[in-house]
Amino acid sequence: MRNNSAKRKLAAGKPVSVVAPTYSAPGLVELLGRQGYDVIFIDCEHGPPSWDAVEDMVRAAELCDVTPIVRVQSHDPSTITRALDRGAGGVQVPHVNTRAEAEAVVRHAKFAPIGHRGFAGGRSAFGEVMHDYTRRANDETMVVVMLEEMEALHNLDDILQTKHVDVFFVAPGDLAQSMGHPGQMDHPAVQAAIDDAVKRIRAVGRAPGVLSTPATVRRYLDLGALFLYVGLAAVLAPGTKDFLGAFPRS
Repeated sequence: MRNNSAKRKLAAGKPVSVVAPTYSAPGLVELLGRQGYDVIFIDCEHGPPSWDAVEDMVRAAELCDVTPIVRVQSHDPSTITRALDRGAGGVQVPHVNTRAEAEAVVRHAKFAPIGHRGFAGGRSAFGEVMHDYTRRANDETMVVVMLEEMEALHNLDDILQTKHVDVFFVAPGDLAQSMGHPGQMDHPAVQAAIDDAVKRIRAVGRAPGVLSTPATVRRYLDLGALFLYVGLAAVLAPGTKDFLGAFPRS
């Protein structure tokens, strides 16, 4: 069980950088890991990785001492366990709308006495003494819950009472849909709801997560976000624009 450097940064109140390679490519994970990001985000909800690919991407992240976080496709306990048994440093779970759902996620991701994660261990337990492994796994595993609907924001104060959640991630895409603005993540009402949620999360000493871009990351840092996700395409776009802009137009 590896030490989770991203979890330690969050616990110290320091912001964590998160990049999503998008594609099932261990080599790309290693390349991004060498750039200095804190977390590699492996997406099994919308992304293509198989479980074999997840395991190889986790290995590539470990080569660079970067924390691999797997977004699973549901709250299903076997899915959460399978991601963690592949060696993921944590799970990010979508569509958490109530405290009861957040508490269930924690139970699925943590061994007793905190939860009832299914006991197997997988590669995450290689070389570990089993009775010590469960304690270390509980200490090192990150839990990120995604707040993606207005229902979650209405229940936010209650959800924030959930123990052992490391990040409360306010996701703009489905939030915009639930607010009647599908595809309009930059709509003023959506942005106001995100900003308000980030402030409320920080006000009670918990860690907010957001989707950011090179253009918005400083604003979110100033607002108090601590888990800042960026997609690979958003990172590539500015550099590509500058590079191609140097070529004469035909």
